[in-house]
Amino acid sequence: MLLDKMELWKKAISIRKQLGEDATSPIDIFALAYSIDRLSIVFYPLGKHISGICIKGDRNNVIGINSSMTLGRQRFSMAHELYHLYFDGDMVAVCSKKIGVGSEKEREADQFASFLLMPPDALSNMIKKIKKSPSDRLSVEEVVRIEQFFGVSRQALLVRLIEEKELTRQEAESMQQNVIWSAGSLGYDDTLYKPVPENKRYQTYGFYIQQAKRAFEQGLISNGKYEELLLSAFRSDLVYGDADERGEVLD
Repeated sequence: MLLDKMELWKKAISIRKQLGEDATSPIDIFALAYSIDRLSIVFYPLGKHISGICIKGDRNNVIGINSSMTLGRQRFSMAHELYHLYFDGDMVAVCSKKIGVGSEKEREADQFASFLLMPPDALSNMIKKIKKSPSDRLSVEEVVRIEQFFGVSRQALLVRLIEEKELTRQEAESMQQNVIWSAGSLGYDDTLYKPVPENKRYQTYGFYIQQAKRAFEQGLISNGKYEELLLSAFRSDLVYGDADERGEVLD
């Protein structure tokens, strides 16, 4: 049986608090995920139909994010996978690109992710401030403002606004076109609506990198093996250096 929205909101609040955040502010979901103990995060192009994957083990866990999708979608995917990490008893979860479809667990994870990134109170208050009167309909300009504030994809926000009866399906459908232009024409950065650059689509962070470093420092593996482990995790920047760092400025 699908958990009710109140129960999923409570779970989202509990994870926010566990990760050191308040109940309403926009969050940097990746920064929070990097702080989770014994979690490795892998960014990898997973094709057109999979948004992410969560694999749980006895001593460590792995979350994979489809890096070929837009940044906004990747943020939602990370929030979705955190539901599987903390609340799903299954050891492996492979997640679809589409939001709000699939098994009960997938729909629960989507609702949890929406609440984690866009807390109900915060979203409601923002909409009230935007509207001149309760009967006003949201414009595409106002939708852009909301998605930029919370850092979510257009798809994720439209699904939520339909659920909250702030948009009809017909209104939402008209806002699915010219997404990047609609943000750029209002002066917003379009990074949220694009995938990361090709050279950043293969990356590993978190526990795996920490463990490789610890093993090397403790003399358990050679320098060559350490570099091999880093390269297998797509972290050539830690082996050969990153060209972007040559102009690094300490401020």
